[in-house]
This record gives sequence, structure tokens and C-alpha cells, in this order.
Amino acid sequence: MDLSPNPALEPFRKDVREFFESEYPQDIRAKVATGASLTTAEVRKSEMALGAKGWLASAWPQEYGGPGWGLEEQYIFDEELERAGIPTVTPMGVIYVGPIFYTFGSDAQKEKWLPGTRDGSLGWAQGYSEPDSGSDLASLQFSAKRDGDEYVLNGTKIWTSAAQHADWIFILARTSKEEKKQMGISFICSEMDRPGVTLKPIITIDGKHVLNMVIFDDVRVPADYLIGEEGKGWTYSQYLLGFERTSYARIGGKRKQLSHIRALATAEPTGGNRKLIDDDAFARKLTDAELAVDGLEMTVLRVLSAVKDGGSPGKEASIIKILATETAQQITTLYLDVAASHGQRKFDDSVSPDWTGHTAYAAPGVSTYFGARAQSIYGGTNEIQKNIIAKRVLGL
Repeated sequence: MDLSPNPALEPFRKDVREFFESEYPQDIRAKVATGASLTTAEVRKSEMALGAKGWLASAWPQEYGGPGWGLEEQYIFDEELERAGIPTVTPMGVIYVGPIFYTFGSDAQKEKWLPGTRDGSLGWAQGYSEPDSGSDLASLQFSAKRDGDEYVLNGTKIWTSAAQHADWIFILARTSKEEKKQMGISFICSEMDRPGVTLKPIITIDGKHVLNMVIFDDVRVPADYLIGEEGKGWTYSQYLLGFERTSYARIGGKRKQLSHIRALATAEPTGGNRKLIDDDAFARKLTDAELAVDGLEMTVLRVLSAVKDGGSPGKEASIIKILATETAQQITTLYLDVAASHGQRKFDDSVSPDWTGHTAYAAPGVSTYFGARAQSIYGGTNEIQKNIIAKRVLGL
């Protein structure tokens, strides 16, 4: 595999960079730089700006409204988005459920959901995890019972990211009880404002509202909200998880964080006149993190280079999930070293903080550290990913 930059794509990189620096809403970019979370209106504004350019569904095939980019263009786009400090695209729509719709959905479902997902006007949440299932997703008990032309949904989903911004949610629900627990699971959609749907925010240790509990109490949805065949939801979910686990990489964002940390360490003293960057132990940790990102990037390119025609990366995506999340935790730990005692200041995401002074990075940086602790848990714990690699990649 030739990993050298393609000079023919430099004009494309220039166009992407110029868009983010001039055409993209700069007020959104400025707010993200403070470490504060976006409102629902701001999330829509950001994603519809990308959608209007035709760049939100950057990995979709041209036949479904994607830009028709190859692997290299997609990689450059993601790299420049992260470098510019643009908020990460909410993955539940264009990265997760969009490929499910155009691969397994009916023509009517494609017509109903693909346009709004592609242009950013529809927000999506993912209803997978349940309070009593842990990492054993196949043990889910959320039920969908057929009643004439409708399904009646009952149960609770938890750790539901960005549900407070979502118009729709796609759900794994049990439509029948089978001897093998992976069977009898179906893939169903619902509006978030359907009667009987209740959302309860979960405020996490980093001070942010990202997660939610979503409760369904006799929620009725049309039967044609079922995607594909009844009982095939587990198959569809595994296809989706390949896209999800690959999306964790965010190479550009990690390099941006490392550059920020290096700049801070070059300015911050260790308590005397020496700068933190001159401390051998810290410098070694920073270099180790930079090498980890290089290794992650090579792994991402190797996995993605094997993907053809918009297909799922497959079980090898578990390798990326482990490397990406462990590298994120490795990087964000450096914020604690730089912040030192300044990191004791609390980050309050509810008041759009304006951190001023030379320690403006401290509270948001420590918040980022706390948030990264969850990365090795969500999307399937890293321990579960190792089992997948052993059984399904290595055949052990």
C-alpha cells in the first residue's frame, strides 16, 4: 500500500480547508473551541452547512447522494475537519443508520429517510444498550409486538448519545423469543416525539449532557418502520458496528490535541523556570502519544484500504476501536500533566464557559480527560473487542 500523499489531491485539500475557514459558520467553530457543547439548533446549523455543500454524507456512494469520494478524499476531508476544529459529525445518522437504509431498506424507506439524513435536517439516536444488558447486546429485552399495521414498543434504552438532539431513533427490539438469543431481534425506527417516549438526561463525570435514558411505554409505530426482515436485526447491527468502530479514529483531532498540548507545555513552567516540555518524563509521554497516533493512522489506512464500494469495514474495525480509544485516553491524560493544580477548577457545560487567562485550557482539558474514560466502554468494551478479534479475525 502506497501511503505517500497524492499531489493530485492537494487542490481538493485546499478547497476543503477554505470552506471550513470561510463558508462554514464561524460562530459554531468559535464555540467548539471553548469546549462547550452545542445546542440542538447549533448542531443542526453545523450539519446542514455540511449538507448544503454535499459533504455531510461524505462516505455515501454517489447513487444515494454522497459526493462519490474515494478513500483518499474521505480521509483528507476528515483530517481537515478535525484540524479546523469543526464539531464531529453526529455519527448516528450519516455514518451508522444511513448505510443500513440504503443497503437493507425498501425504496419507500430510502425516499423517507435518506434525504433528511444526508442534508442534516434530521437528527438520529441509536437505541442499542439496555440497563440490564451490559456489554451483552444480544441479551436485550426491549420488545416490539406486532398489532395489526403497527408495532407496540416497550422497554428502556440507556447511554443513548445525542438523543436530546434527535428527531428519530433506530432501535434493536425483540420481536420473538428464540433459543439463540441473537435471533428474534429486529431493527425498527421511531420518532422521538411519539406519545409514550420519555427522555431522561444523564450528566456524566466530565460535566456534560451527552448521554440519555430513553423509555418507551406502549409506543405505537407503523409496521413499515421495520427495516429489512423481521428477526434479522442482529445481522444489520453487526454491519452497522463496522462503521461505528472505524469512526472512532479521528486522527486529525488527535493530532490537533497533541499540537495544543505541546504548545502549552512549551509555555508552562514545571514550578520553577524550566518549561514542562523540558521535563524528561513528560516529553517521553508526549512522544509516546505521538507515535501511538502514527500507529493508529497506519492501522486505519490498512483497514479502510480493504473496503470496497462503500461496504462495512467488518470485524477488523475492532482493532481500530481498541487503538483509537486507548490512544485518546493516552493523549487526554497529558492535559492533567499540563494543567496540574489548575485542573481542579470545575467545568460547567451548562453556562457556555468563557475561560480566560493563561490557564484557560485547564478545566476544558480535564473535562476532555474525564470524557475519554468512557471511550473504552461504549461501542462495545475493549475487552469485548479483543474477544471479537480472537474469534472472528484470528479464528482462535
